[in-house]
Amino acid sequence: MPADRTALRPVVAAAVSTRRGIELLLLAFAAVIVTGALVLVEANQNQELTLTLLYLGLAYLALFAGAHVAVRRFAPYADPVILPCAALLNGLGLVMIHRIDLARAANALARGNPVPDADALRQIAWLTLGLTLFVVVLWRVRDHRTLARYGYTVGFVGLVLLALPAVLPSALSEVNGAKIWIRVGGVGIQPGEFAKILLTIFFASFLVAKRDLFTTAGKHVLGMTFPRPRDLAPLLIAWVVAMGVLVFESDLGTSLMFFGIVLSMIYVATERSSWVLIGLVIFGAGAFAAWTFVDRVQVRVAAWLDPLSDPAAATYQVSQGLFGMATGGMLGTGLGAGRPDLVPLSSTDFIFTSMGEETGLIGLMALLLLYCLISTRALRTALAVRDTFGKLLAAGLGFTVAIQVFVVAGGVIGLIPNTGQAAPFMSYGGSSLVANYVLVALVLRVSDAARRPAAEKGRPEPGAAPTPPRTPLAEAHTEMVSRSEVATPPHGNPAAPATPPRGRSRE
Repeated sequence: MPADRTALRPVVAAAVSTRRGIELLLLAFAAVIVTGALVLVEANQNQELTLTLLYLGLAYLALFAGAHVAVRRFAPYADPVILPCAALLNGLGLVMIHRIDLARAANALARGNPVPDADALRQIAWLTLGLTLFVVVLWRVRDHRTLARYGYTVGFVGLVLLALPAVLPSALSEVNGAKIWIRVGGVGIQPGEFAKILLTIFFASFLVAKRDLFTTAGKHVLGMTFPRPRDLAPLLIAWVVAMGVLVFESDLGTSLMFFGIVLSMIYVATERSSWVLIGLVIFGAGAFAAWTFVDRVQVRVAAWLDPLSDPAAATYQVSQGLFGMATGGMLGTGLGAGRPDLVPLSSTDFIFTSMGEETGLIGLMALLLLYCLISTRALRTALAVRDTFGKLLAAGLGFTVAIQVFVVAGGVIGLIPNTGQAAPFMSYGGSSLVANYVLVALVLRVSDAARRPAAEKGRPEPGAAPTPPRTPLAEAHTEMVSRSEVATPPHGNPAAPATPPRGRSRE
């Protein structure tokens, strides 16, 4: 046997691929799809190509090229799939917004009215702001664990942003019956979009510090361990906040999304299904109470139960969206060949129905698959990263995307009452787009920490022997230790017990 038993182990490659080339290839593929979709829209709508196509295409290419360079510079080992998926969703949403702009312009000219301003150009401006913040987050947040130090401060700011529209006058905060805006002049933002990220950071840090509070022994009922009543306080506080948003802001979507994020993070931290059961029961009770006493919720539920009850007034939007998707069928009418402009808010809350009409059920399934890729890659990052805060943060952000897509898509197809939420990366508007690029930047930061080789995570102390670089956990394979290796006591200590051979990871 050689003196150095570690010589028997396979040598780990010094260099771990950053996979930035794969990300660049996927971004190029997304750019080809978006450019082709823009050409189809203009060919079907105008029978010619305009300069707007050139402006939109070049701006899209330049912005995501800059984002790719930023990832190469500040997070070289980050997941290579998340940014291209977000870019493709963003590009397809931009295509649909431009398509609806063309329809609105044609309708205005036919009626002799002035042509309205193009929303697609405004969306490019919001995209510029979103990717700028994306780069700033990657640049300034070099270690995601530093966010845990400011958990309570971040949580307080998130609660303030969530509650601020409720205390403002309706003239500054209410749009279409929901008080979720802050409008100053001609600019409006939805602070709840940013609050969801801040509160996710807070709950990740809180669950790390108070994990024992959620995992203490409780009563065993029907094979599940239920927490003690005094340990339910954090969940009840989250429920009170969610119900407050529902009652005072008349926003069912934000309430459902916020409580769903909290509940999913508690389940990830505790692995107890009893928390999910308790959460669903108390949220169901609160939603029933809101349906009983809040008029806006009653209207939404009635439209959900019978979307054709009043298609000329109360259920016009829901019914038109369903008719549009039915018109699209399996393959859709083709980009630029449908009538999505007949649906109110077709480029914002109901952009899924617009895509369903012109790309069909297959197109909608492809969009949902892209969202699933973003969410599952975030969960994969949570599995790979070593620190508990990073695991909860990545998992919470992944569930945030999944829950928001469920709320939006479920509302427009009639699975749940319509909530008026914006589809991540696709809908027209600035708040959702900017906030979701901050979300992507945080996931990439955690992913970079998970995939970065150990040799690059810290320098050895002066005088210490150099250690060979190791493969990160996300890339590691199982390494078997021979019986003769483990049978020899470490450091020649005869009292050290021998342990049977077991498979273990390099990390």
